[in-house]
Amino acid sequence: MANCHELFKEFNGTIRLTDARRKSLKVSRKDLRRKIRKYFEDEKPNEIMPKFSGQGSMITDVIINPIPRKIKIKEEEKTVLYYDVDDGVYFIGNENQDQRKSIATYHQWIYNAVKGHTETDPIDKSTCVRVVFADGHNIDLPIYYKQNSVPELAHKVKGWILSDPKAFSDWFNAKADEEDQLRRFVRYLKAWKDFKEFSNSSRSFPSGLVLTILGANHFYKHTRDDISFKETLVLIEAELLRNFKCTRPTTPIGEDLLKDYTGKDDFIKCLGSLISSAKKAIEETNHKKSCEIWQKEFGDRFSCSNAKDEEEKENSAGLKTLVGTHKPYCKF
Repeated sequence: MANCHELFKEFNGTIRLTDARRKSLKVSRKDLRRKIRKYFEDEKPNEIMPKFSGQGSMITDVIINPIPRKIKIKEEEKTVLYYDVDDGVYFIGNENQDQRKSIATYHQWIYNAVKGHTETDPIDKSTCVRVVFADGHNIDLPIYYKQNSVPELAHKVKGWILSDPKAFSDWFNAKADEEDQLRRFVRYLKAWKDFKEFSNSSRSFPSGLVLTILGANHFYKHTRDDISFKETLVLIEAELLRNFKCTRPTTPIGEDLLKDYTGKDDFIKCLGSLISSAKKAIEETNHKKSCEIWQKEFGDRFSCSNAKDEEEKENSAGLKTLVGTHKPYCKF
């Protein structure tokens, strides 16, 4: 049976954020922080000076290099890279005095602070203020007010919501630091999502946060990444077929992140197809043919240039048992 572990590791090297790009994104984040501080120094000297805390996939190290997209801007075709970076803006209040302003006020302040930083105006979303850069990457600025131990997110529709992104990063990093293969798995899953959405622009899979939680909750460790990936997918599918939900493990604990997701049928179908391809790829004895099966799910970035056009039969009996008979335990 074909062993594509090294090809997966090579794929991880392709999709993982490079040090140069990470540094560039951090520079963008630092420039925005500087601009926001300057705004409060000049325009709101009597208000609380905000603090900042990076969050999301940059902090958990599961951010990936997206597939370049070609778009037209003013009749000119341009290639963009849709990197998403989150940087929390925190207003720390006095524990003995409620200094909190309205949600609309905080959103307007941050919007005003970053307006003009890029060619396009910021986008004032319900959950954050988004700054879009010319090369396609964006930085989301969710706004929090912290008076007690747990911050509250300034949500323009739902109001103040208890939310602790640092607790989530700590939760995931504790799992991934114990087994770094988990980080690779989440990158593979996000790269699959990226390719499927790139191939069909009308498609929208669950968020990277949802995929990260599902991966962490159902991770199956194995010495080979291809087998670990397939087995984890089987466990995820079994859980979603039993109960299509993904609950947040940290504040707000129990929130179903799939509650408002409308693409269930398409996602389940694509997930089942991915699992079917994974089984065929692992059962395939020809190394190159196995790679080509994976490539159909991940795109050309999953390179077959180092795949050998030859049969692999070593340890096939033991692996065939694993591939064909694994049944996830589900509690009904």
